[in-house]
Amino acid sequence: MAVVGLSAAPAFAAASDSTTVTFTVNTGALTIDTPGAANLGSGSPGGTITGALGQVTVTDQRAAANASWTASVTSTDFTTGSGSTGQVIPASDVSYWSGPAIATTGTGTFTPGQPTSASAQPLSNTSPLTAFTHSGGTGDNSATWNPNLIVDVPLSAAGGLYTGTVTHSVA
Repeated sequence: MAVVGLSAAPAFAAASDSTTVTFTVNTGALTIDTPGAANLGSGSPGGTITGALGQVTVTDQRAAANASWTASVTSTDFTTGSGSTGQVIPASDVSYWSGPAIATTGTGTFTPGQPTSASAQPLSNTSPLTAFTHSGGTGDNSATWNPNLIVDVPLSAAGGLYTGTVTHSVA
Protein backbone atom coordinates (compact mmCIF):
# COMPACT_ATOMS: atom_id res chain seq x y z
CA MET A 1 0.00 0.00 0.00
CA ALA A 2 1.34 3.36 -0.95
CA VAL A 3 1.12 6.38 1.26
CA VAL A 4 0.34 9.47 -0.63
CA GLY A 5 0.80 13.07 0.54
CA LEU A 6 3.00 12.39 3.59
CA SER A 7 6.28 14.25 3.95
CA ALA A 8 9.09 14.01 6.46
CA ALA A 9 8.65 15.89 9.71
CA PRO A 10 10.36 19.28 9.75
CA ALA A 11 13.77 19.44 11.55
CA PHE A 12 13.86 21.55 14.66
CA ALA A 13 16.80 23.87 15.22
CA ALA A 14 19.01 22.66 18.06
CA ALA A 15 19.25 24.99 21.00
CA SER A 16 22.72 26.46 21.51
CA ASP A 17 24.63 28.65 23.92
CA SER A 18 28.24 29.91 23.94
CA THR A 19 30.96 29.76 26.57
CA THR A 20 33.87 32.19 26.59
CA VAL A 21 37.02 30.25 27.44
CA THR A 22 40.18 31.87 28.84
CA PHE A 23 43.52 30.56 30.00
CA THR A 24 46.96 31.95 30.76
CA VAL A 25 50.22 30.85 29.23
CA ASN A 26 53.02 31.58 31.68
CA THR A 27 56.47 32.39 30.42
CA GLY A 28 59.50 32.60 32.59
CA ALA A 29 62.38 35.01 32.73
CA LEU A 30 65.87 35.34 31.34
CA THR A 31 68.25 35.05 34.32
CA ILE A 32 71.95 34.75 35.08
CA ASP A 33 73.53 33.16 38.16
CA THR A 34 77.14 33.70 39.22
CA PRO A 35 79.30 32.63 42.15
CA GLY A 36 79.04 34.85 45.22
CA ALA A 37 82.82 35.08 45.63
CA ALA A 38 86.04 33.78 44.11
CA ASN A 39 89.64 33.71 45.32
CA LEU A 40 92.19 33.59 42.49
CA GLY A 41 95.18 32.88 44.73
CA SER A 42 98.30 35.02 45.00
CA GLY A 43 101.22 36.33 43.00
CA SER A 44 104.02 38.88 43.00
CA PRO A 45 104.30 42.35 41.47
CA GLY A 46 105.20 41.95 37.81
CA GLY A 47 103.71 38.45 37.75
CA THR A 48 100.43 36.89 36.69
CA ILE A 49 97.63 35.43 38.78
CA THR A 50 95.22 33.10 36.99
CA GLY A 51 92.16 31.39 38.36
CA ALA A 52 88.65 30.19 37.66
CA LEU A 53 85.81 32.49 38.62
CA GLY A 54 83.32 29.66 39.11
CA GLN A 55 80.31 28.53 37.11
CA VAL A 56 78.11 31.11 35.39
CA THR A 57 74.68 29.95 34.18
CA VAL A 58 72.20 31.69 31.92
CA THR A 59 68.68 30.26 32.05
CA ASP A 60 66.16 31.34 29.43
CA GLN A 61 62.62 30.30 30.32
CA ARG A 62 60.86 32.84 28.08
CA ALA A 63 59.73 30.07 25.70
CA ALA A 64 60.48 32.43 22.82
CA ALA A 65 60.17 31.67 19.11
CA ASN A 66 63.64 33.23 18.71
CA ALA A 67 65.41 32.41 21.97
CA SER A 68 68.54 34.56 21.46
CA TRP A 69 70.52 36.28 24.22
CA THR A 70 73.93 37.82 24.95
CA ALA A 71 75.74 37.58 28.29
CA SER A 72 78.18 40.42 29.02
CA VAL A 73 80.79 41.02 31.70
CA THR A 74 82.35 44.14 33.25
CA SER A 75 84.60 44.70 36.23
CA THR A 76 85.50 47.34 38.75
CA ASP A 77 89.12 48.13 39.48
CA PHE A 78 90.70 45.95 42.17
CA THR A 79 91.89 47.73 45.31
CA THR A 80 93.62 47.05 48.59
CA GLY A 81 94.01 49.26 51.64
CA SER A 82 92.76 52.79 50.99
CA GLY A 83 93.03 52.43 47.21
CA SER A 84 95.77 55.06 47.04
CA THR A 85 98.66 55.04 44.56
CA GLY A 86 100.02 51.52 44.14
CA GLN A 87 96.93 50.01 45.78
CA VAL A 88 94.82 49.79 42.62
CA ILE A 89 94.98 47.22 39.83
CA PRO A 90 92.84 48.57 36.99
CA ALA A 91 90.18 46.34 35.45
CA SER A 92 92.08 46.66 32.17
CA ASP A 93 94.93 44.63 33.76
CA VAL A 94 92.50 41.73 34.30
CA SER A 95 91.65 39.58 31.27
CA TYR A 96 88.62 37.31 30.95
CA TRP A 97 88.04 34.17 28.95
CA SER A 98 84.77 32.31 29.10
CA GLY A 99 85.98 28.96 27.84
CA PRO A 100 83.53 26.57 26.19
CA ALA A 101 80.15 25.68 27.62
CA ILE A 102 80.33 22.90 30.20
CA ALA A 103 76.57 22.27 29.89
CA THR A 104 73.75 23.42 27.61
CA THR A 105 70.06 22.64 27.19
CA GLY A 106 67.67 23.50 24.39
CA THR A 107 68.17 24.17 20.71
CA GLY A 108 70.16 26.85 18.92
CA THR A 109 73.82 27.83 18.78
CA PHE A 110 75.78 28.49 21.98
CA THR A 111 78.97 30.53 21.36
CA PRO A 112 81.65 31.42 23.92
CA GLY A 113 82.98 34.96 23.75
CA GLN A 114 86.55 33.74 24.32
CA PRO A 115 86.79 29.98 23.76
CA THR A 116 90.46 29.64 24.80
CA SER A 117 92.99 31.39 27.03
CA ALA A 118 94.67 32.72 23.87
CA SER A 119 91.50 34.69 23.13
CA ALA A 120 91.27 36.29 26.61
CA GLN A 121 90.32 39.97 26.56
CA PRO A 122 90.83 42.76 29.09
CA LEU A 123 87.89 43.67 31.28
CA SER A 124 86.61 47.21 31.58
CA ASN A 125 84.46 49.11 34.02
CA THR A 126 82.82 51.05 31.18
CA SER A 127 82.56 48.77 28.11
CA PRO A 128 80.92 45.35 28.51
CA LEU A 129 82.76 42.37 27.05
CA THR A 130 80.69 39.61 25.42
CA ALA A 131 81.02 36.51 27.60
CA PHE A 132 78.63 34.12 25.84
CA THR A 133 75.83 34.18 23.28
CA HIS A 134 72.92 32.03 22.22
CA SER A 135 71.27 32.45 18.84
CA GLY A 136 68.39 30.77 17.09
CA GLY A 137 66.53 27.92 18.62
CA THR A 138 63.10 28.06 20.15
CA GLY A 139 61.72 27.59 23.61
CA ASP A 140 63.65 27.30 26.83
CA ASN A 141 67.44 26.92 26.94
CA SER A 142 70.42 27.31 29.25
CA ALA A 143 74.21 27.47 29.17
CA THR A 144 76.83 27.07 31.89
CA TRP A 145 80.50 27.99 31.59
CA ASN A 146 83.42 28.39 34.02
CA PRO A 147 85.31 31.58 33.09
CA ASN A 148 88.89 32.32 34.04
CA LEU A 149 90.53 35.60 35.01
CA ILE A 150 94.14 36.48 34.29
CA VAL A 151 95.52 39.31 36.42
CA ASP A 152 98.66 41.06 35.18
CA VAL A 153 99.97 42.40 38.49
CA PRO A 154 101.71 45.76 37.92
CA LEU A 155 105.28 46.11 39.18
CA SER A 156 104.09 49.05 41.29
CA ALA A 157 101.37 47.00 43.09
CA ALA A 158 101.50 47.19 46.87
CA GLY A 159 101.17 44.00 48.87
CA GLY A 160 97.70 43.17 50.18
CA LEU A 161 94.41 41.45 49.49
CA TYR A 162 92.82 43.07 46.42
CA THR A 163 89.05 43.12 45.98
CA GLY A 164 86.94 44.02 42.99
CA THR A 165 83.57 43.11 41.51
CA VAL A 166 83.07 41.22 38.25
CA THR A 167 79.50 41.67 37.01
CA HIS A 168 77.78 39.42 34.46
CA SER A 169 74.52 40.50 32.83
CA VAL A 170 72.26 39.00 30.18
CA ALA A 171 69.83 40.52 27.71
